[in-house]
Amino acid sequence: VMNVITIEDYKSTYWPKLDSAIDQLLTQSPGDYIPISYEQIYSCVYKCVCQQHSEQMYSDLIKKITNHLERVSKELQASPPDLYIERFNVALGQYMGALQSIVPLFIYMNKFYIETKLNRDLKDDLIKLFTEHVAEKHIYNLMPLLLEAQSTPFQITPSTMANIVKGLYTLRPEWVQMAPALFSKFIPNILPPAVESQLQEYAAQDQKLQRELIQNGFTRGDQSRKRAGEELTYNGSSACASSRGYR
Repeated sequence: VMNVITIEDYKSTYWPKLDSAIDQLLTQSPGDYIPISYEQIYSCVYKCVCQQHSEQMYSDLIKKITNHLERVSKELQASPPDLYIERFNVALGQYMGALQSIVPLFIYMNKFYIETKLNRDLKDDLIKLFTEHVAEKHIYNLMPLLLEAQSTPFQITPSTMANIVKGLYTLRPEWVQMAPALFSKFIPNILPPAVESQLQEYAAQDQKLQRELIQNGFTRGDQSRKRAGEELTYNGSSACASSRGYR
């Protein structure tokens, strides 16, 4: 028999444990060992869902990650142009890596609240947060730098360019329209088959976009940040002992 968890218990005992674990997962570097008990956190989420604290827990999780991403965005805003691409790549990779742990830890909340009550998916919601609070705010500063780096050998590593372009495509596929030739180097089948006579046209389109962005104030040295308008898989587990009305 599970002990009753009051809202006070949730706020004073259960959420602080989750809050601390999320902090560590969001800020870890690749390969770091995180000294948290995944079993304890998983159990903590399970108990809170069974005691009908899903709505509060979801709200707290979204607020927590939103605040984190707003800090990430401000740090990127302060980055000089020569470090901007690499820092965006680190921020994107770190966040997507964190989701590989965060989403499975909240599997019960996802299954018995987000999917059933909100008709959404936790992973999709958390990726959307990064799109809204980081990528959208930086895409018009990032894109001209990527185009310039593409035309300058050794400015950034091919793996960094590939990670960012694929990541942007995952976040918002329509961003392909900003630089089709660039995206087509890393995303298969997004352009119709090219004939040799069109290659110069693609190059000219990239150059035209660079000129248009510069004319609109998006120069390499422009420090104003203007806002523009890894698949996780897991297996569902058994429900709570009682599956009546989760809130």
